[in-house]
Amino acid sequence: MPNPLRRRAAAVTATAVLLSCVLAGCGDGGSRDEDLTDQKLGWKDCPAPSEAEGGGDAPTPLPNGGRWQCATMKVPLDWDEPKGDRIGIALIRAKASGGKNRRIGSLVFNFGGPGGSGVTTLPAFAKDYTVLRTRYDLVSFDPRGVGRSAPVECENDQQLDGYFQQDAIPDDARQRTELLHNTRRFNDACEKNSKKLLPHVRTTDAARDMDLMRQVLGDEKLHYFGISYGTELGGVYAHLFPERVGRAVFDAVVDPTQNPEQSSLGQAAGFQLALDNFAADCTSKPEPCPVGDSAQDVEARITGLLKALDRKPIPGVFPRELTQTAATSGIAQALYSKDFWAYLTEGLQQAYDGDGELLMRLSDAMNGRNENGEYSNLTAANISINCADARPRYTPAQVERRLPAFRAASPVFGDFLAWSMISCTDWPVAGAADHPVVSAPGSAPILVVGNTGDPATPYEGAKKMVDALGPGVGVELTYKGQGHGAYDSKNKCVQRAVNSYLLDGRVPPEGTVCS
Repeated sequence: MPNPLRRRAAAVTATAVLLSCVLAGCGDGGSRDEDLTDQKLGWKDCPAPSEAEGGGDAPTPLPNGGRWQCATMKVPLDWDEPKGDRIGIALIRAKASGGKNRRIGSLVFNFGGPGGSGVTTLPAFAKDYTVLRTRYDLVSFDPRGVGRSAPVECENDQQLDGYFQQDAIPDDARQRTELLHNTRRFNDACEKNSKKLLPHVRTTDAARDMDLMRQVLGDEKLHYFGISYGTELGGVYAHLFPERVGRAVFDAVVDPTQNPEQSSLGQAAGFQLALDNFAADCTSKPEPCPVGDSAQDVEARITGLLKALDRKPIPGVFPRELTQTAATSGIAQALYSKDFWAYLTEGLQQAYDGDGELLMRLSDAMNGRNENGEYSNLTAANISINCADARPRYTPAQVERRLPAFRAASPVFGDFLAWSMISCTDWPVAGAADHPVVSAPGSAPILVVGNTGDPATPYEGAKKMVDALGPGVGVELTYKGQGHGAYDSKNKCVQRAVNSYLLDGRVPPEGTVCS
């Protein structure tokens, strides 16, 4: 799929009955003549996450006794026909803790993907935003097509097990034909099960949903915290509604100037850099590195493992086996955060001994599979949104011509990311553009935070976002660190700068560097 490694692990297939109900506007659909800006949100205690959101338990109460509240906001299925069918957008909030006199408004989060459930992710990360909650209601949502918001449905759990077990790194014509066949089968399932929804899950649609959300929440301006793909969504919002941007932060920044090929190539280099940093860290410590004697040896052994798995998979999570593809995505998952490097070391040790369970569990986390064998609709939504957004459609011949460049960028991840570009081949909906448009003249300042060691959204994208937003809008802050994103790294310099802007309106000096 386009940029398959941009998805956050915390991001989380609803039934056809639920989907058809939501699309038909049943339940809380209300009158077609109702002015949607006047709708009242029925906040109530949050239920347990749906299967499409990843399952699990209802969010636990906040530490100070506050509670999570959930509601559903009605939006048009088609923004060009606002009186037509409606769908529900699932919201979650934690009310501001500092009292009415200190409250600024709502702070809306999007944690990325595309395809991640904000309703499940915000409670998981809420402790990181305790200071921000003193003056904001913390709010997040499942974007359209995601989780409980009219979820896109493609293949079922059993079919998805097969989809993720396939050889996504073909070596010959037969394997290339099989990969293309499996891709078409997946895309056909999306069209069969979600045909009515697929034309309406573009990022521009989600941005319009956010502006309605701003109004329904009672805010004059949209105060926003976007992470990963959430920075792209925030940039598109700023382009469409520059005068309505309040205080906004973009963290783990998508390069808005790139087409899917350029983005995938940049990711190949980004994940290779993260792997290089992992290997250097492991071999620089006083105690021996258990997965290699030098950084070069660590990477050579990983490359050898992946080649061996291509020939013969090893036991993974029973009854599935760890394939080359699953191991590649599991290794990538562990590179999202330096906190996961210990799991990567342990997973590699196990795999070298013939046990692929830990690397497969990391791969499952990447793909939205829980321990019960149930998948969230993360992959379905990710592909649907990306293919609706991106105009290019790549053929196997085009991928083959670009393989040398991808392999040069990353011997480990290059082939995997190159072949992911065929995911939108024969997609039933035309893509909107080569890349998102984010120019936002007249917008309030937007703090753009780039991480020099970010594997999924390489650091160079932050400067590209600043330039694309236009003069006087983007303000760049650099974090010299590791992992996907900066604020959640707990770096005090980054958090101080972000908090100062969001809470007090103080923009840090352009070019501020944190380490």
